[in-house]
Amino acid sequence: MAGGGFSLPKARPSGPPYFSRNQIATVMHQVAVLLELNGANVFRVRSYQNASRMLGGLTEDLGELVTTGRLFEMKGIGKGLGSALTQAIMDGKWPSDWVELHSSTPQGLIEMLGIPGLGPKRIKLMNEELGVDSVASLKEAATDGLIAPMKGFGKKSQQRMLDGIELLARFRARRRLDVGLMYGEAFQSKISSIEGVLKAQLAGSARRRKETIGDLDLVVAVEDEHHESVAEAILSLPGIADVKGAGDSKISLILDTSIFDGGFTVGHIDPNVLDAIGGEDYEQLESGGTIDAQVRLVTPEVFPFTLAYFTGSKEHNIAMRQRAIDRGLKLNEFGLIPDAKAGDLKGMAAAKFSLQASNEEEIYRHLELDWVTPELREDTGEIAAAESSALPELLTGLDIRGALHNHTTLSDGEASLEEMADTARKMGWNWLGIADHSPTLKIANGASAEDLLEQGETIRRYNASWAEEGTDFRLFHGVESDILEGGKLDHPDDVLSQLDYTVASVHALSKWKARDELQNTEELMQCIDHPSTTVLGHPTGRILQGRDGYEVDLFAVLEHMAEHNEEGRLKAVELNASPYRLDLDWRLCKHAKGLGVPVIINPDAHSIRGLADISYGVMAARKGWIEPHDVLNSLGGEELSLRLS
Repeated sequence: MAGGGFSLPKARPSGPPYFSRNQIATVMHQVAVLLELNGANVFRVRSYQNASRMLGGLTEDLGELVTTGRLFEMKGIGKGLGSALTQAIMDGKWPSDWVELHSSTPQGLIEMLGIPGLGPKRIKLMNEELGVDSVASLKEAATDGLIAPMKGFGKKSQQRMLDGIELLARFRARRRLDVGLMYGEAFQSKISSIEGVLKAQLAGSARRRKETIGDLDLVVAVEDEHHESVAEAILSLPGIADVKGAGDSKISLILDTSIFDGGFTVGHIDPNVLDAIGGEDYEQLESGGTIDAQVRLVTPEVFPFTLAYFTGSKEHNIAMRQRAIDRGLKLNEFGLIPDAKAGDLKGMAAAKFSLQASNEEEIYRHLELDWVTPELREDTGEIAAAESSALPELLTGLDIRGALHNHTTLSDGEASLEEMADTARKMGWNWLGIADHSPTLKIANGASAEDLLEQGETIRRYNASWAEEGTDFRLFHGVESDILEGGKLDHPDDVLSQLDYTVASVHALSKWKARDELQNTEELMQCIDHPSTTVLGHPTGRILQGRDGYEVDLFAVLEHMAEHNEEGRLKAVELNASPYRLDLDWRLCKHAKGLGVPVIINPDAHSIRGLADISYGVMAARKGWIEPHDVLNSLGGEELSLRLS
């Protein structure tokens, strides 16, 4: 379990089988690991490993396996192990020796198992020889160079441990938006299908579409008479690694990747990004990852208030509560309650006096506000805008007609030009921009000038063919050029002048991060001044949960771009829609909008699947108050051609 320490799940309250197939298989795996940490016989360890794999792959009902006696007939399930499993499945009690293993094994050793590539054998050895008993003490030992001299380790293993410790710390802090939504939407879908559930809705930072998510909040509407059966059904869902608590109205869970019916994959990641987030170690963590979730069961009458409350943000809620107080009302998760009627009553006792609201819109209406879409609830001016009916008409996915920054097999993409164009057409786009890497970026197999110009000829032939057929689709030909010393671009001017546009991006992060803000800002401005520069790509170079961006004054850069646009020279700032980047940050989108700097949302797609990442860019743009007219993506092919000329 990459998300935290080992634990024994709590039994379901509904009766046998008290644990799910996945919970049983997970615990068997944990016991095998704990036995190995404690130096148990290798054959005993292996028997638990085999049983875990076998039970995890079963589709049969566990209770039926026990009651029919077939559990004991399964290969590798002897009398002792079968009896232990029977006790857990039918009585809801874990065997005492399993409980002892979990409680007696130092938690620090268990936490070390989360470090990619570090198994129980090595942990046991380091514990015995160096006294390493926690992630902190391992980091200290590795930093002091004590790991490398050990037999079978070496300097590479020592550095890998240090890298793994750093990666684990980042991984556990928060999850990227795309990963959090994958878990949240899968869990919401399963809960929505439960009989008695009237409505299930994600709340929290996931609903507000923050770039990273701490844990999941789901609000579920259910009538009182179905409360107990719905709670039991939720606890029986697949994908639950552990139950942390199950009260009257709140269920706290840990979800794992078995919640995904079709399996879990991180998909294609371009090499530059993969290297920044931890490479194969990151993929290992993600494939065995977990995420915390809280489910709140409420009556339909209370649902809108609970949903609004747990959507947040904290700052938005404070502003809303103050507005309620100014009107003699108390706003909380239970209702919008007149002080004069509720008096000292609290919770559901006070909620019976609440003003009625069948949805969130009515809550806002009671407070004389227009409804604020969840993405804007960050206390960045949305209350004042809602009061004066001045909220923006936010961009939606339907407004997107194309994107400029995408890659093919000419550089580091995994799809051909034809495959990328075909997918864009199937998505309903009217145009697509191709901007393969320039030569300096060796890791991305940057295209030579000759190959780039040859690609341009191919694009012109396709465009001519589509025009002749009357097909409303076209390709724009560009390049993603590295920004070189002094703000220069990576291809000669005579090559760049033959392209439709240039996306100028920083990739040599080590050099840019070693310099001060002033120098970096000046070099970006110099690059923007280049006649061929059309788009400033992923402006800070950040990789979410991978690396911080370089120091740069983006306010000054955007103001410089605004001057160019005022004089009729198109200079657009990219909102890189890759969920690993989301750069330009949504907080700066509003500033770009105010300055009149066009935003271009680009998936930076390296595969046909990557084109769909445009949706995360739309989410970030909406948080940044972006409307259709603020983005180049909303233009038709002819309009964009005129803007680029």
